Amino acid sequence: MSGEGDIPQAIRKLRPGQLVIASHNPGKVREIAELLGPYGIEPISAGELDLPEPEETGTTFVANAELKARIAADLSGLPALADDSGLCVDALGGDPGIFSARWAGESKDFNLAMRLVEDRLNEEPDMARSAHFVCALALAWPDGHVEWFEGRVDGTLVWPPRGGNGFGYDAMFLPDNGTETFGEMDAAAKHAISHRADAFRQLVAAVF
Repeated sequence: MSGEGDIPQAIRKLRPGQLVIASHNPGKVREIAELLGPYGIEPISAGELDLPEPEETGTTFVANAELKARIAADLSGLPALADDSGLCVDALGGDPGIFSARWAGESKDFNLAMRLVEDRLNEEPDMARSAHFVCALALAWPDGHVEWFEGRVDGTLVWPPRGGNGFGYDAMFLPDNGTETFGEMDAAAKHAISHRADAFRQLVAAVF
């Protein structure tokens, strides 16, 4: 397996063909499909295959990504790629972290989630607004083999949210040395610097 800072040396290469994207999040599926486009991969989402959404019981991003990838590979009989990612706010002890999606509630209302983050930051004066996104990718085969990769991008939280692109907490995240939030960037600009792009660079170097 490979992780952040490692020289990627995957035991197994990923052949062109179908790959299950173990997610029911349309924005995430779209972004992953765009990143995999040049490599002969035919992405198919867990939603398209009517696969269940497993309960994320892991205590780390990597553990949750691996859990989702293993289940999707086992149920589909195809290689499966899962992403577990989230926003970690330094002043909130790393919250929402692995619970980033849960802060959006059952309705997946990330406007609500961003408001909750902002409200927490306003509970005390002069709380630091530094934050980072983490993305863990797990690539699983039906025989149980798994590779994982982890990426990160640092930035600052802004309020009010800016931009209608991206998804999740993108509209309130301003990457370091940037002038646009992830919500304001076009897809190409975000893919160049995002946490997901960082993890994908590691994956691509290892498995293709």
